[in-house]
This record gives sequence, C-alpha cells and structure tokens, in this order.
Amino acid sequence: MVRKLFLLILIPLGLMLGDQPAIKAQDSPDLHVVVNMVQLNVAVTDKNGNYITGLHPKDFAIAEDGILEKAATFAEGNEPARSLSEFAPPQDSPAAPSSDLVKPSSDGASLQTLDSLVNGANVFVLFDTSDYMYRGFVFAQDAITEFIRSLGNADKIAFYSYSRDLSRASALTSDRSQVVRAVRSTVAGDEAALYNALLLTLKDAAQNTGRKVVVVFSNGPDNFSVVPPEDVAEFAQSAGVSIYMISTQKAQLEPVSTAVFDRMTAATGGKAYFAKDWKDEHRAFASIRDDLAHLYSLSYYPKPNANTGWRAITVKLVGDQLKKYKVRTRNGYRPQPSRFSSENKTPLPGSLPIGMP
Repeated sequence: MVRKLFLLILIPLGLMLGDQPAIKAQDSPDLHVVVNMVQLNVAVTDKNGNYITGLHPKDFAIAEDGILEKAATFAEGNEPARSLSEFAPPQDSPAAPSSDLVKPSSDGASLQTLDSLVNGANVFVLFDTSDYMYRGFVFAQDAITEFIRSLGNADKIAFYSYSRDLSRASALTSDRSQVVRAVRSTVAGDEAALYNALLLTLKDAAQNTGRKVVVVFSNGPDNFSVVPPEDVAEFAQSAGVSIYMISTQKAQLEPVSTAVFDRMTAATGGKAYFAKDWKDEHRAFASIRDDLAHLYSLSYYPKPNANTGWRAITVKLVGDQLKKYKVRTRNGYRPQPSRFSSENKTPLPGSLPIGMP
C-alpha cells in the first residue's frame, strides 16, 4: 500500500514551473530534488558589441556551483539544437565577428533565409498601456508592430498588455496578422502593475519548450504591483526565460526603476534599453531581434549537487584567443524540491521540475 504523504510546503516564486521529465539529483527517503536538462541562451560579443560567430561546443566551459558540466546539446543562432555527438571535430580557426557576415536588415529580410534551419523562439511581448503611455502611444505601437513583422517565420509570438491588470490580447501564434491586430486594438489608461503582469507573462512563457523570451515595453515605473521585482527576476532565471526591457526617458526619472530594469535583464541574460525618442524605440527592437538571431544555445544535465537552493551558473570561453570576448547568459537557477513516498518514487501530483526552458 503506497504511503500517502500530505505536507504543506511554502514554495518561493522561483520554484513554481518546469516542463521536462525529471532526473533525480539527490536521494533520500522522502525528499528529492528534481532538475531537468538546463538550457542556456548565450551571447558572445567583442568590445564593440559585435556578435562573435562560428564558435564550437569545445569553446565553452560551463560550471554550476563551481562543478564543471558537460554540454549535451549545442546550436548557433536559429539552428535547431543538436547533440554533441553530431558535431564533427572542428578545424582550429578563430571565431569571426558577425560584422564580417550578413546581419539582419531593418526589415528582417536576411532572417528569412534561415527559416529552413530555424528552431524558432517563443517571444512574449508585454506592452505598457497604463496612464504613463498617453504620450507616444501610437509611436510605441508602430515600433512593436515592426518588430513583430520582422521576426523569422518560425518564431511564435504572443502579445500581452498591462495597466492595473494583464490582458492576454493574443496567445502564442505564428499568425503575424493576428498579433498585429491585437497591438492596434490596445488603448491607454489606469495604474501600472508591471511586476504583477510580468510574473504572469513569465508563467505562461515557462509552459513552453525551446527558447523563451519576454520583451517588455514600459513607459514608466511600477505603482500598483504587490509582487517584488526580485521574486520576478528569480522566477525568470529558474524558468530559463530571458527578459528584454525597452523603456523611455520617463522611467529614467526614477533611478530605482532604472536600476531594477538593468539588474533584472542582466540576471536573465537579456538587455535593458532606454529610448530617448520613437527612433530609439525602433532601434532597440531591432537590436533585440538581432540578439535573438545570434545567441548560442547550450544545454547540460547537472552533475550530482547537494545544494538544494540557488545554484550559480558561469559560462566562460576556452582559449587565450577567446578570453577577450564578453559572455552574457543567465547567472543561475533554483531547483525544485519534491516530496514523495519512499515506497513509490513517483513525484506527487503538482510536483513540477524546473530548470529546462
């Protein structure tokens, strides 16, 4: 007879979701930590911000809590992830900055040539429709619309808006016209609950496999949320969702919001942009699209680790020629504890692994 164990556990916001079959990382009669294959989106740039292309799995060293990990899959740009066994030994040659190659144009035309190889991203756009947006609303809609239309055909896009509450205006879809209609139907007004809305958006994004990105357009600080930004950032890190934030100068009038945007995006491997005008908004969206097209995707199965709390991730480049380049990715995650019977090693209902985006 399977012994039933009923136990109320207070779980931090960062431990709420996951999506792949779990593997056991620690063994005890009733408490196990389940950790999936961890996926990382990694940007590599030179001192001028040019993307470094042509790197190979052997060029990356991944460590979790100082434990050297072995990569399981690898991909560059929009190529589908492949097992390391599929990679032929690369010839020794220096990596090339992407400035020497074809980069996406403002209309995204060069991205379309990659569609036959694409393993597209799931992009969630979150638009500020609070009363902060009365000025420049139409210009922001135009910038978001151009961004949506310029993404690769295999990318799926969802469009959400927020003021006091979150509106899921368009679910994740490949239909660009549906998403654009949702953008054009938004109206401005009410208080801004950015972090409440962002957490709900991250939860939706975390339900999907593959690359997951949330792109936020915010015109001001948060004045209505009950969720602290630190919890939102930790959830994004643990769920493997990169956050990109575009804000206007109005947000910069409040230094706290500016610092929070910078920290949150950096911790998840994304970027923060502060646009001076509508032209800057278009450039910021183009930069995000360019970033998505040049990320390396690496994954690994964590080695046994007794740490059931926050696990720090570091990714470095191997070799003297590559050490001069900058690496950007999420800096850690928190595995989920799972309670279940010692007689039946199947996790209890509601126990969900985390760590695999």
